[in-house]
Amino acid sequence: MALLPWVGRFKVMRILLLNPNFSESITKRLMGAAVKAASPGVTIASATASRGVPYISTRAEAQIGGAIALEMLAERHGDFDAAIIAAFGDPGLLGARELFDIPIIGMAEASMLTACMLGRRFAIVTFARALGPWYQDCVDMHGMNGRCAGLCMVDKPFDSVSDVQIEKEDRLVAEANRAVDSLGADVIILAGAPLAGLTEKVRERIPVPVVDPIVAAVKQAEVLIGLNLRKPNAGSFRRPDAKQTRGLPHALAARIECDESDAK
Repeated sequence: MALLPWVGRFKVMRILLLNPNFSESITKRLMGAAVKAASPGVTIASATASRGVPYISTRAEAQIGGAIALEMLAERHGDFDAAIIAAFGDPGLLGARELFDIPIIGMAEASMLTACMLGRRFAIVTFARALGPWYQDCVDMHGMNGRCAGLCMVDKPFDSVSDVQIEKEDRLVAEANRAVDSLGADVIILAGAPLAGLTEKVRERIPVPVVDPIVAAVKQAEVLIGLNLRKPNAGSFRRPDAKQTRGLPHALAARIECDESDAK
């Protein structure tokens, strides 16, 4: 892996923030929090899915979003040092780590790993009950059941997913405080891409550390880029053997069909 260039005393890093749903307003919220969190010398560019759903809330939608995320990464990964899949359930994350040579960060995994460095048990607080099963699957996938105190969800419908953090701010804070009082949570994760940036507004109203998943993802992306680690050629995340495809978008088909020695 090539060494990164420097500007002044800051190492230049290029991070792709990939939103696997088609909501530009959510991408804007994510970018606002991500750019604010980025270190000097870090450039963040965004990509928003052109199809799919406006926000992912079910297992089926996560499968669709994961496939779209792989397509988007196949088209853009060569221009970046790392990429963030900016949906809390990390759709497509494990497959992306197989296929691509740059660090791929999942927003949910990054927030949970960060929370584990701040306390013994964390609680996930989110804005809709429908998200619960998918988020629980994500906790299971990352092996975090023993550190998760529970999932807390606002049970009232919302009017606009783009403005749900404004609409439900007080209820989310109440759920976070309930998780601390009733579940014994040492850390709170405010989960869901539409909640990006909310942590900064409400952290003084919650008596334990509060993690913003997109901020955690940006900081962990910076760390992984800086470590300059090699892509594995053994183990379960080694590059898969080349395989014939049919009907896939050109960039993704090329990624799957080419040998590791030919990959760029």
